[in-house]
Amino acid sequence: MAVSLEGTVALVTGASSGIGEATAKALAAQGAKVAVTGRRLERLERLASEIGGSGRTALAIQSDVTDQEQAIAAVDRTVDELGRLDILVNNAGQMLLGPIEGAPTEEWERMIDINLKGLINTTHAAVPHLLAAAEESQRGCADLVNISSVAGRLARSGSGVYNLTKHGVGAFSESFRQEFASRRVRSTIIEPGAVATELTDHIRDGVREQVRERFADMQKLEAEDIADAIAYAVTRPPHVCVNEILIRPTEQVG
Repeated sequence: MAVSLEGTVALVTGASSGIGEATAKALAAQGAKVAVTGRRLERLERLASEIGGSGRTALAIQSDVTDQEQAIAAVDRTVDELGRLDILVNNAGQMLLGPIEGAPTEEWERMIDINLKGLINTTHAAVPHLLAAAEESQRGCADLVNISSVAGRLARSGSGVYNLTKHGVGAFSESFRQEFASRRVRSTIIEPGAVATELTDHIRDGVREQVRERFADMQKLEAEDIADAIAYAVTRPPHVCVNEILIRPTEQVG
């Protein structure tokens, strides 16, 4: 049975497009006030306006979560302006694929910064507020949702450092779950397969075409499919923790 999110506040990182944008809309539709963060303020403000136009509350915050001070400031502003924090969705991430040999290592640094450092920066800042929400709210729990990938389960040639970061997301999420289970802060990992978003746009020339060719004849997931899974996880009764959701297109083999 779904539990209403009325009276809750959610923070979604990387919300200027794709899964983050769809998730913000989905959580708002369930009753949550939503703070949306990312680097592209114009898009965030447009999203917040759209959510506001539907009678819900949204707050746009420009933030680069790879910078710890900015991540802390985003969490603090969410709590200051919306009153609390019940749900954190760590969605911001990049997928820069390609062979290890001859790789531009600045791509590796970017993925480690956003996929790992960004996630732990925001989570660390949010923990006190999530604990308070779990203890004080009528809902009786709080939620951390980390967006991983099929790449967090399966290693592939040409995906080494992306695999590294997403396996790390899984390990951190499970350790978090164990640490905070008795205090009713739930931890959920979402592991999407191929999704029709901007994610492949940032892959360098030559590799990008190979990646897109691999999925060219397949009906990919939509961002809303992932947002629906996230909304499902955070609307379970407080005694139910959905630890992990692996979601692939029906035709995706690996």
